[in-house]
Amino acid sequence: MILTTPSPTPRTPRRLPLPARGRAFLLILLALVVTIPALGLVVSAGGEAKAHGTPMKPGSRTFLCWQDGLTDTGEIKPINPACKKAQQVSGTTPFYNWFSVLRSDGAGRTRGFVPDGELCSGGNTNFTGFNSPSADWPLTHLTSGATVDFSYNAWAAHPGWFYVYISKDGFDPTRSLTWNDMEEQPFLSVDHPPLNGSPGTVEANYSWSGKLPSGKSGRHLIYMVWQRSDSAETFYSCSDVVFDGGNGEVTGVHDPGNPTEPPPGACSATRRTTGNWSGGYQSEVTVTNTGEVPMLGWMVDWTLPGGQSVASLWSGNATYSGQNVMVHNADWNGSLDPGESASFGYVVQGSGGDTATALACRPG
Repeated sequence: MILTTPSPTPRTPRRLPLPARGRAFLLILLALVVTIPALGLVVSAGGEAKAHGTPMKPGSRTFLCWQDGLTDTGEIKPINPACKKAQQVSGTTPFYNWFSVLRSDGAGRTRGFVPDGELCSGGNTNFTGFNSPSADWPLTHLTSGATVDFSYNAWAAHPGWFYVYISKDGFDPTRSLTWNDMEEQPFLSVDHPPLNGSPGTVEANYSWSGKLPSGKSGRHLIYMVWQRSDSAETFYSCSDVVFDGGNGEVTGVHDPGNPTEPPPGACSATRRTTGNWSGGYQSEVTVTNTGEVPMLGWMVDWTLPGGQSVASLWSGNATYSGQNVMVHNADWNGSLDPGESASFGYVVQGSGGDTATALACRPG
């Protein structure tokens, strides 16, 4: 059910024309993750959520600026003034890594952990440019009190919770964002929503329905925090919105062509056995940026032979599900320019060794 805003009839905003494919990404609402108990609407969607991504409805600054700047040749050339300034501050790498605004040590922390003025980057210095105060950020038009569909990109999969916050009345996008600008409690909480589509694509997402706060008008910011339940890794994001009677239309984004091509970088992972003994072995995995753009992080997936388990692992952060292993880079070895490599190692308990030499790898 859609509820009308109590404010006077708004001026219809100018909407930029977007390609048919692009419209599929316009109505994307943010999901924020925190550790404090959520007092707003709680959605328990069932199933196991999995993560690495950013809000698409309403779109986060990194997601919409990636769309704004991506050209048919794969180069990043922002048109939006705020996105262009973000590039001038942080370069183009964050645009290609729009799904990686994360802190590996976040543990769901917000106030007192992420500094004032750094909320949109989560304190991650790779995304400093997206903290810049501006009234020009791409904008999603919404209706106060409406029940809407939220969507959060799932570039990679991990279980977790989403919490969605909103700015206080009187929010000014031209001033540096502080925690005092945000409501203390989330208006929406989501417990492990279902995963749709295949991770590693723009279309993959977690989605749910929820009600927007009533009595809101004018410019606001939706802040999302996504906390993994299987590690301390936490994702942060800012979505710029205006409550003017809109239905999810996005303005301020230059037509980027097909936003799913080219993919944001590429990588390869090769495994070799460095030691064998009765009942176990040691391996080393080398990750190489095989794409044409820098990466801020990488993920490697593989399946251990039956009867084996990882006893120890170094230079990476691992999660396990049965025989399936996912390793995400450590804080210090994730940033790779094209052609550069990093490595991690691990020890396995169990007999039989492993004949695999090439493992699945993707930026993240």
